[in-house]
Amino acid sequence: MPYRFNSYLIGIATLCASALAQGQEAKLLRDRTEAERPAIMFVGSPHLANHNRDVIATTVPDVLTPERQAEIAEVVAALARFKPTKIAVELASEKQAELHQRYTGMLSGSYTLSRNEMDQFGMRIAAANKLPTMYAVDWNKMPPGQISDLDYQAWAKANGLGERLAAMTATSPVNDALMKTTPVASWLIENNAPEKLAARHRRYFDYAMLGNEDAKPGANWVASWYGRNLKIFGNLVKLADSPKDRILVIYGSGHIPLLREFAVQSGAFTDIDPMPLLREAASARRN
Repeated sequence: MPYRFNSYLIGIATLCASALAQGQEAKLLRDRTEAERPAIMFVGSPHLANHNRDVIATTVPDVLTPERQAEIAEVVAALARFKPTKIAVELASEKQAELHQRYTGMLSGSYTLSRNEMDQFGMRIAAANKLPTMYAVDWNKMPPGQISDLDYQAWAKANGLGERLAAMTATSPVNDALMKTTPVASWLIENNAPEKLAARHRRYFDYAMLGNEDAKPGANWVASWYGRNLKIFGNLVKLADSPKDRILVIYGSGHIPLLREFAVQSGAFTDIDPMPLLREAASARRN
């Protein structure tokens, strides 16, 4: 089956149409006025549980030590001041019931928080704001086409570009050292600084170059990455069913540039910068 990025656009249109059918005003996203746009704050986080599923993974210190738990409490206190009405996290949307069960279990004391950022940040911020639940908004299924259409790694190795691929996917020792020697608030400042987000996002264009006239697996894979984030964005549009909503999105930092771009350029949301609150958390640590 030929690879068709248009299917992603059709998918996002379907999601938005579904949102309208569920009670939102029958108005195009691009036509929303500022007063009609829910607020949204994107907080990019390293994956605290070290699941190593990312293209470029960072080694994260144990966040369950007493010192790291105190640092996380400072971040939670700062981000809770955003006063979110809903918190969205990087978990497959079909696992919503499981997420709700875990969250209510945390509230009742029957669930112990894992290392995952959705637990350490999301659940604690939700509890601090007395929210009834949290929301799983991720989409990470196979895109259209065959796996071989997307396999830039096999193509690079078969075409003598193994060293280039290794350079593209190499973990920065600076990032690993930073996480060992700085508090959690500093991790999030590093992950959400605009210049850092832009630098990390640029790597996708190197992946897109892996291919030739006969096969373009790199471009296909990057297109699937854009498509995944469009579908996540569609879930966020559905979630924000009131202009008064304040959505806090806690996600892997690699997603943040695209999710923010879609949120702003579509006219769907008003984007709120998390950096002032993160700096407050860092300042609390210094004091």
